[in-house]
Amino acid sequence: MHYDFVAISDPDVPRARDATFQHMLDTYASETNKVISVWRCFGDGDLAYRPHPKSMTVLEVLRHQLLSERRFFSQFLGTADAPADQVLPAEASVEAFCGRMRELALARLAVFAEQDQAWWLAPVPFFGETRSRIWVFWRRVLHTCHHRTQLTVYLRLLDRPVPSTFGPTGDVTWQGADPTNSVEAAGRK
Repeated sequence: MHYDFVAISDPDVPRARDATFQHMLDTYASETNKVISVWRCFGDGDLAYRPHPKSMTVLEVLRHQLLSERRFFSQFLGTADAPADQVLPAEASVEAFCGRMRELALARLAVFAEQDQAWWLAPVPFFGETRSRIWVFWRRVLHTCHHRTQLTVYLRLLDRPVPSTFGPTGDVTWQGADPTNSVEAAGRK
């Protein structure tokens, strides 16, 4: 893969106490990088943009991402996250939100790295149900993907370039990129 911007580099990702769970730390760092890459495509003048009256503004999506991650990790996983009233950046700018996203993610990576199998598999309350921490973690990652994709649609509607998050886009490609857009490509072994 080729990414023009990396907020959390591989050396910044701690090693998991139990190597079985290293992929979770790597994935969380990667997803954070993708979110920040998309956020950086917006300018401060775009924060009030919404494509439809029922849609969230860009700023509302950024706020929701930070606050929702805090809730998932603190309330449901039981991590010692920043207090809710200290999650949002003091300044409502794209740069400030990107910096805060990175800062919060780095702190969580350190916590996740220390956990063992029993912690990850333990049942925890989740919106009136009981789920394992690992299930809640992956649910959070999927929720993050949803909002990242929401903002890539906003970028397209604003006629802005869409960065690569899983491979080439209509705007970004590279030598050796091999998107699966044909039956032939899907049939490769």
